[in-house]
Amino acid sequence: MSAIELRQEMLELIKNEDDSSLKNLYQLILAYKQQRTLDKMIAEGEEDIEAGRVHSMDEVKEYIKNWKAS
Repeated sequence: MSAIELRQEMLELIKNEDDSSLKNLYQLILAYKQQRTLDKMIAEGEEDIEAGRVHSMDEVKEYIKNWKAS
């Protein structure tokens, strides 16, 4: 089934759902999208660690100290 066919089928299914089911489906989709975003952020963080793009706790404390002073 192509992406277009899937969209059409999903739209038909959604049209016939009751309000409660629609709300549940909406929450499910939102949770899925949020998890994908978090997974992407974690993967980027892991890449930064592997590439050595990290700061020590002392460096971070110094950044915060300087930021508060400005």
